[in-house]
Amino acid sequence: MQPYKPNSLPLENLDYQRLFALIGDASSELARYDGLLQGITNPQIMLSPLTNEEAVLSSKIEGTQATVVEVLEQEAGMIKTGEKHKDIQEIINYRTALKESHTYLDDRPITLSFVLQLHKILLSSVRGQDKTPGEFRKDQNWIGSYGCTMEQASFVPPNQFQLLDYLEQWQTYLASKDIDYLLQTAVMHAQFELLHPFKDGNGRIGRILIPLFLYQKKKLSQPMFYLSSYLESNREQYYSQLQNISATGDWNSWIAFFLQAITEQAKTNNRKVTAIMQLYQNMKQQIQQITHSQYTINILDALFDAPIFKTTDFIEKSKINKPTATGLLRQLKEHNILREKSPGSGRRAAVLEFTKLWNITEGKINYL
Repeated sequence: MQPYKPNSLPLENLDYQRLFALIGDASSELARYDGLLQGITNPQIMLSPLTNEEAVLSSKIEGTQATVVEVLEQEAGMIKTGEKHKDIQEIINYRTALKESHTYLDDRPITLSFVLQLHKILLSSVRGQDKTPGEFRKDQNWIGSYGCTMEQASFVPPNQFQLLDYLEQWQTYLASKDIDYLLQTAVMHAQFELLHPFKDGNGRIGRILIPLFLYQKKKLSQPMFYLSSYLESNREQYYSQLQNISATGDWNSWIAFFLQAITEQAKTNNRKVTAIMQLYQNMKQQIQQITHSQYTINILDALFDAPIFKTTDFIEKSKINKPTATGLLRQLKEHNILREKSPGSGRRAAVLEFTKLWNITEGKINYL
């Protein structure tokens, strides 16, 4: 199989009659979601459950096997070794890359240099660390069954000698203005995946770039629209639509699939964000009634940021002194706001959980 030769961007001869109706629906749903984002005073804390879910599901597409709860348990010191630990570290790296990109994009565009920084974070101290983190590949790679030759591959990306030229064209396209921003997002993501510029981590980097690009285009007030839940649920179609671009040049079906993904994920995110916001307000009232504390917001923000936590970490995050924090946590346990996962012993801190929050993202309760 010969290396793929990507289309020049922007694309020509798209079926706009087919795509514009889908663009309208996706734009409307995304605007509703952003309206909710704009009403949140501390989105990075309140929506941390969605960030955790995105990191888990995007990594799951690539084969990691860990849940949001297991990630939180590891951060609370409950999982320390083994294969699960390695999977979780990959997820934490993904989340770190997401969070660190927020500040960067406040006054700078997405560039190849920025993409390399994300990749270096993603592969730091995990199984891909031998796959040249933070560097574009310098040899030919291909996709196929384990041990297959290039001739047997299902897809062969562009050769390494032309890769940088294609990447520079992709970067230029990101800085330009196409006929519609969601159509451009679909093309941006697919072209990156088809260029397959890294030895490892291409899918995860490509999915990180979706909310970042929407934020750069000022279509989101925060770069916090995560698509991996839909893509993981429709993984087979996701991959086949990307493959059809290289096999038959069918960009229209890929863009239609991507727009449908935006529409459906925005609806799901709207329900989850509404449920999270309602939970925050309900807990604010309950915690105030239970504790009569001046630290109600400190407590809430710490719980939403890490709903499974060591008591020592809670004290650090909430900035409440130890005696007061210990008393507040005891009251919240007595009223079943918190549940003890692991008791404290000697110097080992207890681990508590705020189950209601991660139940929203795990789908264990009905959305409001």
